[in-house]
Amino acid sequence: MPDSLFDPGVRRKTVSLTINADLLEKVKAAGINVSRTAEAGLERALREHHREQLRKEFAQDLRTWEDYVDKHGNPNDDWREMCREADAT
Repeated sequence: MPDSLFDPGVRRKTVSLTINADLLEKVKAAGINVSRTAEAGLERALREHHREQLRKEFAQDLRTWEDYVDKHGNPNDDWREMCREADAT
C-alpha cells in the first residue's frame, strides 16, 4: 500500500464544515488545531475506506480462484506431480 493515498504537498483549501458548537469550543480551548485534526481524521477515514475496498477485491479474487479450482482442479497439483517425477529420475 502506498505511504499516502493523496498528495500531502498540495496546497490547503479553505472549506466550510458543520461541527457541534460545544465540541468546537472545547477543542479550541484545549489548544487543539482543528484543521490539522480534521485532516488527520479524514486521512484515517480514507485509509480505512481503501483497506475495505482492498478486502472486497481480495475476497472476490479468492472466490474466483476457488471457483476455478472447483471446475478445473488445482494447477499446483500437476506442478507438484511433475516435480516428484523429475526428482524420481
